[in-house]
Amino acid sequence: MDNPIRLHWLDPRNPRQPFPSPNQAMRDPNGLLAIGGDLSATRLLSAYAQGIFPWYNPDEPILWWCPDPRAVLLPGQFHVSRSLARRLRKADYAVTLNHCFGAVLEACGAPRARGRGTWLGPEMKRAYQDLHERGHAQSVEIWQRHELVGGVYGVSLGRAFFGESMFSGIDDGSKIALHYLCRQLRAWDFGLMDCQISSPHLATLGAAELPREQFLALLRSAVAQPAPARRWRFELDVPALAEHLP
Repeated sequence: MDNPIRLHWLDPRNPRQPFPSPNQAMRDPNGLLAIGGDLSATRLLSAYAQGIFPWYNPDEPILWWCPDPRAVLLPGQFHVSRSLARRLRKADYAVTLNHCFGAVLEACGAPRARGRGTWLGPEMKRAYQDLHERGHAQSVEIWQRHELVGGVYGVSLGRAFFGESMFSGIDDGSKIALHYLCRQLRAWDFGLMDCQISSPHLATLGAAELPREQFLALLRSAVAQPAPARRWRFELDVPALAEHLP
């Protein structure tokens, strides 16, 4: 068979059970590697360190993925278009870091007209909230007139960031959040931001596809570096107008 079924079953009672090698992932659907397990911090951190991530609908078993190629955004290569540059200069907003992680999760999990949205169910939200409380999940928030209007969140290990989801309540809300996140990651010498699966939208922001082996090599190097801090704070100037902050 050209693409034999070789899904690995993960025991939900054993969060330290090793994952199979990412090279054993299926070609169709691209990157599907394992099924089952749990979303404990132990298992999730082990997965991310190996380039593996969970992605499944709330009514499905947990599915684990490591696609080839992999979408990656180097923090220094975030693309600022002319229209986004004009939007950034207006500075009619405020930017915060880890101010309301749970609210960003809820906004990212809200139903959408298109794209990934329904996958972020209650179990996933609890898992990422737990990682946040352990210092391994971060969010950037954009505010206007005390209202949360954009944001992005993801997982951090060493000097690697794994972008999970973002949302916009105004034009370019998520792009503004990603811009300031990438600036801070670059200041901290992060090696990469994992974007998981490529899309035309991500490509316009500077993301590129890398062969899985190249991605995993970059990831191993970045994860081995010391994390900048357990509790993240911006170390660069960001808009912080009091009239916009909650």
